Amino acid sequence: MKTAREEEGVLLRANGLEVGYRGRALLPPMTFEIRAGDLWGLIGPNGSGKTTLLRTLLGLHPRVGGDMDVGAGVRLAYVPQRGDQDTAIPGRVLDVVLEGVDRGWSFLDPTATLRQRAQVQHALDIVGAGTLAHQRFRELSEGQKQRVLVAGALVSQPHLLVLDEPTSAMDHAGEHAVFDLLGILRASRRLAVLIVSHHTSLLLNHVSHLAFTDRECGASVAGRLEEVSANPCFQSYFRGLGFLHPDVTVAPPGGVG
Repeated sequence: MKTAREEEGVLLRANGLEVGYRGRALLPPMTFEIRAGDLWGLIGPNGSGKTTLLRTLLGLHPRVGGDMDVGAGVRLAYVPQRGDQDTAIPGRVLDVVLEGVDRGWSFLDPTATLRQRAQVQHALDIVGAGTLAHQRFRELSEGQKQRVLVAGALVSQPHLLVLDEPTSAMDHAGEHAVFDLLGILRASRRLAVLIVSHHTSLLLNHVSHLAFTDRECGASVAGRLEEVSANPCFQSYFRGLGFLHPDVTVAPPGGVG
């Protein structure tokens, strides 16, 4: 029997959440829910507090105040910024994705390795990288690398996938291909996704929900895209990027962005 939380589809709930350091909040409190199939964006100026918020949501940093609740049994997977990691990954794609498998006490089970490899291949197939299993990760294109890293997160069968700058160093086609992939995963698996990105215009044309932080303006707002885009601090930030109006297309919940 499903719990009330599972029936609601709520994966993570923040109620008056305050993030910061040494007991001091960086931002006003935030209240929001992430549900199955949502595609969230997290944006804001540099130094706006979004990294602190992200680390708090991931459980890597203690909250200063309020409440944050991750549903019982809800699994989160995190794909950090690649940065210089590419050159530090000498192995094959198969090995990279295998790192995401929860091995547990698998050495006691002689069939575990076969099952793990089947999981890896299935995850690669899902992201459209099934033919890359035996290639060297460092030799892939930027778009292929991102697909492989997403596959490495998917093998743990998460309910919420968190991606930090997933389209950095990609060309225009690669950026859109990543969002197309995420749309498919949302629709087929009811996967919720949270993306941190500086590519604001691209992000806003795909997400269903948005969290916006701006310490200087004193803003921390989260909710449906059309609600957050009406915030004066958000509009000021958006105009500062060179856009006259935050005129965006809202992605349908659970649909392809």
